[in-house]
Amino acid sequence: MKRVVADRFGGPEVLRVTEEPAPRPGPGQVRVAVQAAGVSFTDALVRAGTYLGGPKPPFTPGYEFVGTVREAGPGCTALHEGYRVAALTGWGGYAEQVCVAEELAVPVPEDLDAAQLVSIVFPYMTAYQLLRRAAKADRGETVLLHGAAGRVGTAVLELAAPAGLRVLGTASAADCAQVERLGAVAIDYRNEDFLPRVRELTNGGVDIALDGIGGALSLRSYRALRPGGRLVLFGHYSTLTHGRRSWRGWLSWYACAVGAGLAGLLSPRRRVLAYRIAKLRDRHPDWFRDDLHELVRLLRAGTIHPVVAERLPLTDARRAHELLDCSAARGKLVLIP
Repeated sequence: MKRVVADRFGGPEVLRVTEEPAPRPGPGQVRVAVQAAGVSFTDALVRAGTYLGGPKPPFTPGYEFVGTVREAGPGCTALHEGYRVAALTGWGGYAEQVCVAEELAVPVPEDLDAAQLVSIVFPYMTAYQLLRRAAKADRGETVLLHGAAGRVGTAVLELAAPAGLRVLGTASAADCAQVERLGAVAIDYRNEDFLPRVRELTNGGVDIALDGIGGALSLRSYRALRPGGRLVLFGHYSTLTHGRRSWRGWLSWYACAVGAGLAGLLSPRRRVLAYRIAKLRDRHPDWFRDDLHELVRLLRAGTIHPVVAERLPLTDARRAHELLDCSAARGKLVLIP
C-alpha cells in the first residue's frame, strides 16, 4: 500500500510517498481501506512540529478519513468487514489503509459522497462542538469569530444561523462578501480594528469569542467580551509563518494564551475556555458519535453545505499542503487513495 511520510519537521517538501505492506489490526482495532482523507491546517501544524502533543518524525499526517472496514482485529464486536466508517485520528490518515481503534471509528452512510463526509468529520465537528459543547451558546447571543472565511469559520456560520446566533466575523477584504452571504457581519481585519468595531456593533461586547489564531488576538478578544462572556481558544494559526514553524509566533501564542487564561481565572465576570477536538473525543466518545450523526442529519437536510475545493490523488499530498494557504475560502482539500 501507499503511505505519506514526513521524515522531519518542515514545510510541504518534507512529505514523501512510500510503499509498504498493509498493516494488520491489533486487539480492539479495525483495518480500514481509506476512501477519502481530509487535508486540514492542523495537518500543517503537525507537519511543521507546532501541534501540541503531536508525533515525532517519522510520521504520517492525516487528521480525518472515511473508508471501509477490511478486517477486524481480536476483540472487536461492533464493526465488521464492509462497514463504512469515519474517524478522527490526529495523524496517520494519509494512507491507503489505516488501523484505528474500533471505538474511534463511527459508522456513516454508504450513499453519501466520501469527500463530503470527510469534510464534516473535523471542521464541522469542531464548529458544532465549539458552539454547543464548549461555549454552550444560547439563542440570541452574539459571537465574535476570527478567521470567518476558513473551513471551521464557514462551518460556524452555517451552524449559527439555525441556532439563532448573531455572528461578527473577521476576514480579509477579499473574503468579506462571502462571510456576509453566510449571514454574518464582516469585519475587514487588515483595514479595520475589530475591537472598536465590535463595541460599536454591540451593547457592551459579545457573548462568545472564538479564537483559533492565538497570540495578541487572544488578549484583545478577551477585551471584546461583555460581562458573562466566554472566550474559547481552539487553535494556534499564529505559530506558522509561510507554512513553517515560527518560534516567535509560538512564544507569543503561549504567552498570550496563558495571559488570557489567567485573566479568565481572576475575573468573576468573564471566562476563558480551551477546546481541543481530540481531547474532548477521548473524554466523551459518545458525544463525538452523537455529534457526527447529527451533522450527517444536517448534511442530508441541506442545512450544511461542505464544499470540496479539490480532490487530489494521495500521491499529491505535498501539493495539497502547498495549496492550504490559498484554498481555505474555496473549500476542503481531499486526498483520494
